[in-house]
Amino acid sequence: MSVNNTHLGSSEISCRLEKCQSVFFIGAGGINMSSLALITKNRGLRVGGSDRTKTALTEKLERAGIEMHYGHDVSNVRGYDAVVYTVAISPDNPEYKYAIENGLLCISRADYLGFVMTAWERRIGICGMHGKSTCTSMCAQVFLDANTDATVLSGAELDIMDGAYHIGQGKDFIFEACEYMDSFLDFNPTIAVVLNIEMDHVDYFHSMGQIYGSFARFAAITGENGYAVANFDDEDVRNALKDYRGHIITFGVNEGADFCAVNIEYHMGRPAFDVLRNGEFLCRVELSVAGEHNVYNALATAAAATLCGISPEDIELGLRRYHGAKRRMELKGFLNGAPVYDDYGHHPTEVKTTLEGASHMGERRLWAVFQPHTYSRTAALWDDLVRSFDSCHRVIFADIYAARETDTLGVSAEKLAQALGERGLYLGSNEEIAKYLKANVEKEDLAVVMGAGDIYKLYDLLDLTEDAK
Repeated sequence: MSVNNTHLGSSEISCRLEKCQSVFFIGAGGINMSSLALITKNRGLRVGGSDRTKTALTEKLERAGIEMHYGHDVSNVRGYDAVVYTVAISPDNPEYKYAIENGLLCISRADYLGFVMTAWERRIGICGMHGKSTCTSMCAQVFLDANTDATVLSGAELDIMDGAYHIGQGKDFIFEACEYMDSFLDFNPTIAVVLNIEMDHVDYFHSMGQIYGSFARFAAITGENGYAVANFDDEDVRNALKDYRGHIITFGVNEGADFCAVNIEYHMGRPAFDVLRNGEFLCRVELSVAGEHNVYNALATAAAATLCGISPEDIELGLRRYHGAKRRMELKGFLNGAPVYDDYGHHPTEVKTTLEGASHMGERRLWAVFQPHTYSRTAALWDDLVRSFDSCHRVIFADIYAARETDTLGVSAEKLAQALGERGLYLGSNEEIAKYLKANVEKEDLAVVMGAGDIYKLYDLLDLTEDAK
């Protein structure tokens, strides 16, 4: 069970924080939370935080002078004026309970981010069920390469930022807008980028009507003078934004979109295409990342960048220089000479599009290692999930990552493997999976390890090499 967002709003938070000299972050080791902690530290406040274990991100916070604690205890939060928390924590978290019981100012992560971003003139919020981190990273690459010195808060680490955030001095604030539990309704975009919409987060969203309403409200925050950059080819996006009163800029591969990709070619799975703006040539894009879904991410980036005055030449250069974010088809190394990629995908659409892109990268056989994410998502999207592995020679399933849930639905990774027939194999633990891959993957194969849980721990067991020996 999670805790709720606060929904105080930026004005109320600003007023209450005037009396605060210190802020404590519960769950500070998360990518977004760690970024907010660092921004707060840079504003001159005393900052502390806690998380379950030490990671590279928490060590980065320590180096910045943030007081980190491992494990959650009331003693950690004593002496602080305000608490920022992620809604993923339990209501029984001792630090959260102490803050509530002792009248500390408590602000949810999304509410706090909505307040922080109001210091910037242009605020570009990238939302959608899939591709948010990739599109945010593409925008970061284009804007930073164009010397805008934009501020970026992403859900994935990017080399050009040496992490998941960049605090700049420019007028643009680029951020990933997560829809889970309507967190994005606390944000303050002036440009809302809507990549795609479909059913997900079934523990919170119970109908497409509910999802349409949430995305419509997010876009409406931009106001009548704001912009929505919307996927023209996605019927659900069109339905959600049909009453939007700001300026709509569309993108897609179908004729009629304001920013349209034509003359699309693929080279080892990587797309190259012309971008037309209102029917006129804007630039030629040659991507260094694979998959049709990245055509859409690039078009959304081109549209947002154009709105912010970035030249076609800088858009073309930035998109070509983008080589992917961490855990988004990130090359981890080679096993028996075969490349092994790491990917965060866990929704059927993400899995399907990523694997289809990987299947065109030239290797003989495509292997997938997949860790399903939550029992509710696995049960609700079962049929789509089974079909998402059609491109694969063999799919190995790890146990379901429970996250915030318990098993009450009777689904399992073993049953998923059985549904795939001979192509599916349930091995469960990382040790078993590593042993099998070492014995069976061959030099001309390609392997993709996928999931939003802790499947990344598998790499420590694979003895990957840096090149295809």
